[in-house]
Amino acid sequence: MKGLWKALCAAAMIAMSMLPAKAQEKTIEMGTLSWEDLTPITGITKKVLEDAGYTVNITEFSEWGIAYAALTKGDIQVLASQTDYVAHDYWNRHKDRLEKISPVSHGLYQGIAVPKYVPIDSLEQLNEHSDKFAGKIVGIEPGSGLMRDAADAVKEYGIKLQLVEGSSAAMTAALKSAYDRQEWVAVTIWEPSWMVQKYEVKYLADPRGVFPPPQSYYWIGQKGFSEENPHAREVMASVYVPLADITAINGAVNDGKTMDQAVESWIEAHADLIKRWENIKKD
Repeated sequence: MKGLWKALCAAAMIAMSMLPAKAQEKTIEMGTLSWEDLTPITGITKKVLEDAGYTVNITEFSEWGIAYAALTKGDIQVLASQTDYVAHDYWNRHKDRLEKISPVSHGLYQGIAVPKYVPIDSLEQLNEHSDKFAGKIVGIEPGSGLMRDAADAVKEYGIKLQLVEGSSAAMTAALKSAYDRQEWVAVTIWEPSWMVQKYEVKYLADPRGVFPPPQSYYWIGQKGFSEENPHAREVMASVYVPLADITAINGAVNDGKTMDQAVESWIEAHADLIKRWENIKKD
């Protein structure tokens, strides 16, 4: 009897090991940065994975270096990142130990913009109207990639306006104040951002290509993640969030919703799309 019992136990263990991934309890350790472009991507993908039977734990990081180090060490398994430019240096440094899982959005752009009512269209025209801009371009936090590119643009085009360092909040306040008064203002700004949705602005043309072209977002993971987690990889690959939707989600947050509420509203409004994704979740 003891021998029979051992044999039955062994058979049961083998059978359990052969169950589909989604039938077993699976946990995905996901990283993110608390930025308005990455948070919606992370929240939507988390929900889709949970609907597919996974437990998803999210760890927030303050900057790319810490996030990439955690991914490389295995503290997290996946991370949404713009590997083409924004986090290019970190990706290149660690890419031998990482893999791209799937694209999840496209169109991130950063530049210098003015309200649409301002009758100029190019960075080359700023000097002609420096007095109307009060001699300055309103910037954001020093040390950011956007400010680095803006400083390069000022040098490349010989722009006589002063690039003023500050914060995203201060830049937003300056844009709102000028917009309300229909005054001229030049700001460093990015898309996706609720500001681009709320205020009609236009990026000034950059004929010398100082600012990078629109960038893609990818889910990246430790090398071998897709092979070890094929079903989770298929679920993640089914998710694609257009940039305009990310902007709208952040607009809802700016209007008073929590990020969880805004993501849930997006999911409810896109029930048909989510249903099509359901086909990907089936083995």
